[in-house]
Amino acid sequence: MYAIIEESGSQRKVVQGDEILVDLMDAGQAAVGAAVTFDKVLVVGEIGGQAKLGQPYVAGAKVSGEVVEPVVLGEKLFVQKFREKKTWKKRVGHRQRFTKVKVTSIAG
Repeated sequence: MYAIIEESGSQRKVVQGDEILVDLMDAGQAAVGAAVTFDKVLVVGEIGGQAKLGQPYVAGAKVSGEVVEPVVLGEKLFVQKFREKKTWKKRVGHRQRFTKVKVTSIAG
């Protein structure tokens, strides 16, 4: 069984047992093993079978998970600024923080 959920403005396809990175939860203080519920489910279906489509969400469907790691650092991104014909350059690095969640069940 799979589901497509909406989380922090983006859509993600999840299957039971998947580990996904979501936006930082509880300012990085989420306890390992804490329960997480995603109730904005757009599609629920069987792999290779029928699927229920929501308008916009599937009624009564939810995806449950548990926190595996409260803080995970994403890959480093660099932002570069410069001005033509000048000797001014600036380079700034940034690493986004995420929470790793393991999907335990899909109901719907």
